[in-house]
Amino acid sequence: MDETVSAPECRLVTGLLSRIGDKWTVQIVMELRQRTMRFNEVKRAVGGISQQMLTRTLKALERVGLVRRTVHPTVPPQVEYALTPLGHSLSGPVMELGSWARANLPAIERSRADYDRGTMHG
Repeated sequence: MDETVSAPECRLVTGLLSRIGDKWTVQIVMELRQRTMRFNEVKRAVGGISQQMLTRTLKALERVGLVRRTVHPTVPPQVEYALTPLGHSLSGPVMELGSWARANLPAIERSRADYDRGTMHG
């Protein structure tokens, strides 16, 4: 199979990876993989995110088809967020990446310490 990627395709993939690799996206995907949640539930679950950033991130995830926003006709309207099948398909690789990070954290911390002491550069 030819793995050659055109420059335009590479730019598209890079843009998508920067969206799905964003720290807020990762945390939101991991929370929503458990269950459908209302906005304030997501905000509480994802500690430290501002309301504006959560709104922006949820809209971006909805735009690329990872999150479904459902408005229930109540007073006031109740809005719920859930992962789409595409969003669920992303949660597996995100979990794998998290597992890799946890497994390799000691080696990464050693490398950082060595670098900071000046033993790996110069």
